[in-house]
Amino acid sequence: MGGLHIRIRIIGGCGSGKSFIARELSERYGIPYYETDNFVWERGPEDSRRSPEARDARLLEAVAGKEWIIEGVHYKWGIESFRQADLIFVITPNKYVRDLRVVQRFMKTNLGLERRNYRQSLKNLYVMLFEWNRDFDREGLPKILELTEEFAAKRIVVTNNRDILKYVGEYANQGRG
Repeated sequence: MGGLHIRIRIIGGCGSGKSFIARELSERYGIPYYETDNFVWERGPEDSRRSPEARDARLLEAVAGKEWIIEGVHYKWGIESFRQADLIFVITPNKYVRDLRVVQRFMKTNLGLERRNYRQSLKNLYVMLFEWNRDFDREGLPKILELTEEFAAKRIVVTNNRDILKYVGEYANQGRG
C-alpha cells in the first residue's frame, strides 16, 4: 500500500505479538519500525547496554520522523514515543497464548528457523515466562495504563494483535494518514 503517514506505539509483554504486528504493519504500509530493545542494546557478538543518553538519543531520532512504528515493553523511559504517537496500542493477550508464543519463539530461534536479536538460553526462557511476564501483569500493565492516561484518546487496548490491523486500516480509510 504505502503512503500512510502515521506514528504508532505498540507495547505489551513478552510474546504478546508486538514484533510480529510491527513487522506486518511495516510491510503493509511501508513504514519503518523500531524495537525498543535495539535502542537499549548495541547488537553484536557480545551485546552491550547503551548509556541512557545514547538510548534516548536513538529514540528521539526515531520519533522525529513523520512516520514510524515503535514496539517494545519499555515504558519507564521514552514517554516521547507515547506523546508523539498518533495511535498507542497496548496488547494484552491471553496469558497462556502469550507464554506459548515465548516457548515457540525460543524453539524456532534455537533451531535457526527464526531470526533472533539476542542469545536465548533456558535461563532466559524461565526469566521471560516466570519473572518478566508475571511482573508485567502485576506491575507493568497498571503503570503503563496510568502513564498513558493523558493519551487515553489515542490509546487502544487490544487482546489480539490482529485487531491492530483493523484499527490502523480504519485510521487510513478516514484519510488521517
